[in-house]
Amino acid sequence: MTTKELEKKANEIRQEVIRMFVAAGSGHAAGSLGMADVFTALYFKILTHDPKRPTWKKRDRLILSNGHICPVRYAAMAHSGYFPISELKTLRELGSRLQGHPERTRYSGFETTSGPLGCGLAQAAGIAYAARMDGARFRTFCITSDGEHDSGNHWEAVMFAGKNKLSNLTCFVDRNFIQSDGDTEDVMPLEPLKEKYEAFNWHVIDIDGHNMEEIINAVTKARMESEEPTVIIANITPGKGVSFMEDLPEWHGKVPNKEEAGKALEELKVAAKEIRKKKEDD
Repeated sequence: MTTKELEKKANEIRQEVIRMFVAAGSGHAAGSLGMADVFTALYFKILTHDPKRPTWKKRDRLILSNGHICPVRYAAMAHSGYFPISELKTLRELGSRLQGHPERTRYSGFETTSGPLGCGLAQAAGIAYAARMDGARFRTFCITSDGEHDSGNHWEAVMFAGKNKLSNLTCFVDRNFIQSDGDTEDVMPLEPLKEKYEAFNWHVIDIDGHNMEEIINAVTKARMESEEPTVIIANITPGKGVSFMEDLPEWHGKVPNKEEAGKALEELKVAAKEIRKKKEDD
């Protein structure tokens, strides 16, 4: 896909996420909308994967640590062919494969069950370490929230990966500066985040998490790194694409009602037209 095609797909996925929330009546809107560009880039450009063979041994592994933003992952997976798009409407339903946090035993396309924050990077580091022991060539990616950096378990994994020079591991940080109780820098300051990772022997790349070219180029650089694990600090606008949600902590664990969802979809449809126009002009 071209950059413009990826941007168009990210917009479609944001619209899908809004519809999912209306059907479910609950969920985490800000993070799901904010990470749509990263997940689109992963599933449609970056990952080595096969939707028809979700357990293919040579696939890249994608671990979602902050499992509460799983709606955006579900939407990206459905649009890339893992399961029918119509199934997205079953989000959080009793018995659905698409629970409020991914459950590995419900669908083989989920690498892990996620829920407790701070655990994902440890799982990813273990997978990357085992892959190196086995001589496997797949890459392990891990999506983390900035808020879960408050957890000690996360930093144990940072130390482990740095010490063992897991250059086959790439961690994305959803740096959106919000968590349940407010701004991350008020709850538990994380800055200087870049320097902290560097102190633990990580290769750090700072990007605009809504710029497709920067996302893809960052992963290309990570693949070239041979001595250190890579962390990509993706600067994200929570609620991206919906004006009345952007940058507001109250939307962290909240979803729009039907009226708000209608307004959100209208904004996203206008944005989609602008993307198409830019593509035509180019």
